[in-house]
Amino acid sequence: MPIITDPYFYAAAIPAVIFVGLSKGGFGGAMALIGMPLMALVVSPIKAAAIMLPILIVMDMVSLWTWRGVFDGRTLKIMLPAAIVGIGIGWLTATWVTAAHVRLLVGAIALLFVADYLRQRIMDTGKQPLAHNPIKGQILGIIAGFTSFVSHAGGPPYQFYALPLRQDPKVFVGTSVIFFSVVNAVKLVPYFALGQFDPTNLATSAVLMPVAPVATLTGAWIVRRIDRSVFYPFMYTMILVVGAKLVYDGWTGL
Repeated sequence: MPIITDPYFYAAAIPAVIFVGLSKGGFGGAMALIGMPLMALVVSPIKAAAIMLPILIVMDMVSLWTWRGVFDGRTLKIMLPAAIVGIGIGWLTATWVTAAHVRLLVGAIALLFVADYLRQRIMDTGKQPLAHNPIKGQILGIIAGFTSFVSHAGGPPYQFYALPLRQDPKVFVGTSVIFFSVVNAVKLVPYFALGQFDPTNLATSAVLMPVAPVATLTGAWIVRRIDRSVFYPFMYTMILVVGAKLVYDGWTGL
C-alpha cells in the first residue's frame, strides 16, 4: 500500500500530531489549530485534513476513556445538534469554500473571542461564569461543525461558547471531548462520500497513528495537575497567537 515517503512531510506531520494529541488530552484546544497549518505546509489542506481524521478518531477514543463520566450535558444538548447542521453545510459547500476562507473565519472568531475576554477582564467580569445561552450556543455550534468539517478547526467557536461558562477544567475538557468525538465520527460519512480516504491517505494515517495515544494521554496528565488560574490564561494566550496566525494566513491566501 503506498504511503507518503517525503521526509519533510514527516518533519511537519509528527509534531502536528503531537500538538493535536496534547489538545485532545485537554492541554489547550488551540494546539489543535497549530497542528493542521503545520501539516498543511507540506501537503494541501484538504489532504492534511483527510490524513488527520482517522488519527483524530483514535485520539477521541483515548480521550473518551480518559475523561469518562465528566461532562456538562447542557452544553452538549445546545451545541451538538447545531454542529451536525454545520457539518452538513460544510459538505454542501465543499466544492467552493477554500482553506483560506476557513482560516480567515476561524482566526477572526478566535481574535474576537480573546477581545471579549479582555473586555470582561477590564470590566472585572471575566472571572464570573456566564449562564448558558441557547441561541449563542447554537450559532457557534453551527460554525464549529462547519469549520471542523473543512479543516478540523472547530475549537475556537466551541471555546467561544464554553470557556466563559468557567467550568471546572476537567468538566470543560470532558465535555469538549464528547462534543468533538461525535463531530469527528459524523464527519466520516461526508469524507468517504467526497473520496478523501484514498489508499495513500489511509496508509499515511496508519504510520502516524502510534504517536496519537501517547500525546493524548500526556495532555490529559498535564490537565489533571494544572490549576484553574493557570489553565484559563494559558488557553486564551494560545488562542490569541493562533488566531493572529490564521488571520494572516487566510488574508494572504485569498
